[in-house]
Amino acid sequence: MLKDFPISNHYTEFEQKQNKSKIKIWVCSLKRNGVTILFCLFTLCLVLFSRTNLSAAKNGLILWATSVVPSLFPFFVATEMLSYTNVVSCLGKWLTPIMRPLFGVPGEAAFAFLMGLISGYPVGAKIVSNFMEQGICTEEEAERMLAFTNNSGPLFIIGTVGITLFGNTTIGVLLLITHILACISVGIILNICTIHKRKSEFIPPHSKADINHNRKQNIHINSPKSKATSPSFSSLGEILGTSIKNATSTVLLIGGFVVLFSVVISILNQSHLLDSISHILTPIFSTLHIPNEFCKPLLSGIVELTNGISLIVGVHVKNISINIILCAFLLGFGGFSVLLQVFSIISRNGLSIQKYAYGKLLQGILAALYTALALQFIPFLQFNLAV
Repeated sequence: MLKDFPISNHYTEFEQKQNKSKIKIWVCSLKRNGVTILFCLFTLCLVLFSRTNLSAAKNGLILWATSVVPSLFPFFVATEMLSYTNVVSCLGKWLTPIMRPLFGVPGEAAFAFLMGLISGYPVGAKIVSNFMEQGICTEEEAERMLAFTNNSGPLFIIGTVGITLFGNTTIGVLLLITHILACISVGIILNICTIHKRKSEFIPPHSKADINHNRKQNIHINSPKSKATSPSFSSLGEILGTSIKNATSTVLLIGGFVVLFSVVISILNQSHLLDSISHILTPIFSTLHIPNEFCKPLLSGIVELTNGISLIVGVHVKNISINIILCAFLLGFGGFSVLLQVFSIISRNGLSIQKYAYGKLLQGILAALYTALALQFIPFLQFNLAV
């Protein structure tokens, strides 16, 4: 009888190993086929919730046609046309002494930063992608530039969020200021992290020279012939036509994302997935002193920015500062819809979306923090009234 124990133990260990191998195979299969399963589920949900999905798609299309196209299309055309002039190179010469120490990027990044702030998502990403194609910046610089040059614009923050949704211009201005401070902070933090990383990795002097030489070669090879000098009137028609074509392509791409994510949010609502996730995350929200009423609106905003902010503003609480702070976070983060828009723009350049995602999450947290501090310590920003 004593001799049977090692045999039984042996079989037990064998069964455990077999079960572990089955689990590993199942996990690997799930990773390999996860996207296929997700697409199949999405198609099935389109059929199951066809009535509400149709309404959501129409609303998304109306939102794109009435808000996105009028506000973004002219800026896309303008940035395309400006890229054919020497404005970018002039900014590079003038602002390199500022941009290089603060952000560790060439002075031309100031153009992406300013146009990204004026125009809104995802103009900054489009300009950075163009810079990468023209050889103005390296791959590492482009990935960092994406994180702080692609931002929400003043038309949306002050006009839509402040005036239309909150009914208060001061709130819109506050959100814009903290949004700008947060994106500048992200750029500086990423530069500091890059400097520390470079110091920890030894690079011989001749390697640095080679890097600079390769970068100059890259700029010389990739820069378009028409973008080095000011265009003439004879080439105006060609430039205008090309700019409109490129801008139209980008706007149509954004429209597809707006419609798609309107449908995705509709599916999440109809399937009660948002309610289930909100219930699971309730303890975390309670720890952060966020009322449970904000769980579902915040999750909606993480998926798609505009719908989420509208839902958050619509939550009626006495401490309205919570509404403002959560809106500041969403404006900084941008949501998965904007993230995938950026990914679709930069994918042709082989740029990684990882650093952008981390940077936007950090920007959302910093924007919420700056907004909370302003609401706490600036006397005329006391909005905690019964609503």
